[in-house]
Amino acid sequence: MSILSFYMVIPQLIHVIRVWGNVALMVEDIAAANFGLMVLSKLFVTWYHSETLQTLMMSVMTDWINSTNKRERNTMLRFARRGRSLSFRCYATMTITISFYICLNLLKLYQNIHQPQRSFVYHFVYPYNAQKSPNYEITFVIQLSGGICTGPINCTVDSFISMLLLHECAQLLNLRMALNDLIDELANKSISYTKFKEGLAAIAIRHKHLMRNVKKINNCYSTVLFIYMLTATFQLCFQTFRAYTIITDKLDVSVFKVAFLSVYVVATLTNLYMYCYSAEKVLTESTSVAYSVYESKWYNIPAKDAKNLMIIAYGSIIPLNLTAGKFGNFSMELLGSVRDLFFKIYYFLCDARTNNRFKEILTDGSGLPFMY
Repeated sequence: MSILSFYMVIPQLIHVIRVWGNVALMVEDIAAANFGLMVLSKLFVTWYHSETLQTLMMSVMTDWINSTNKRERNTMLRFARRGRSLSFRCYATMTITISFYICLNLLKLYQNIHQPQRSFVYHFVYPYNAQKSPNYEITFVIQLSGGICTGPINCTVDSFISMLLLHECAQLLNLRMALNDLIDELANKSISYTKFKEGLAAIAIRHKHLMRNVKKINNCYSTVLFIYMLTATFQLCFQTFRAYTIITDKLDVSVFKVAFLSVYVVATLTNLYMYCYSAEKVLTESTSVAYSVYESKWYNIPAKDAKNLMIIAYGSIIPLNLTAGKFGNFSMELLGSVRDLFFKIYYFLCDARTNNRFKEILTDGSGLPFMY
């Protein structure tokens, strides 16, 4: 967190002020600071809520240890494999992105090692003589290591949240199947009314426990996910705009850098897709619990026992969601909305650059992307 703060985020924000008016450098600095801030906030929140997250992990371990039903275990395995597949894609894109990032900066180090004025990974004027060896090499390596760490941290937190949500989805599905089995057994008179009430009480308690777990996950990460939505959206715009300027201005930029920008955009979209997919599954499974009550054979059991099923239905009236700071819910619909907003801001940047309107925008704030 110290490396990210003092060698990545703060230097870039200060350098934005120093190069105010140079749009290319400003976009580059803001993009780097933006991503660093996003990773830093995820890392801090995970550390801050470590005790709560440990209880959630213990709950996951308990579910796997106590699972004896083959059908329930297969359901858990199916959702776990989906989470593993998403995590693999996330880490694959991250590894490719980091590989390009390392190659680009090692090439920069090799080209500048014998220059009188040498550049760093991130622009900043340090309070010590950073151009002198070995100060330059040490500072460069620290900045490079900070940038490398952002990829694994970002993917690890995203995969962790996704795996927790998908595990809760599996438990909700198992709960629905247990409820249907219990109702069928009473309808077939395989169990007594006393056993039915005991089983229904256990299902209701289990349902409340699962809802509490999802709410814990949401409470831990809701605020940081709001920051993530803002930073990820603008990050896509900044990186795409950089690629646009490279192409339109026919700049002498290496193929590595263009490939890095392309892979970076894909990696950002992959991380966002993980959240939206997992949240969509939680939303679907939580509402399906109420529908399973209506779709069961409640009409074949006594009326007084059928009324008790409304406890489960009432508990599923409000669906479980993964929210972004209470302003929106993660879903596949949100992914489409982010895509539309991304294109709007991108077209705004292109239009502003084509008509030389950046000075007007930066001085009086007219023509902001949201107004556009």
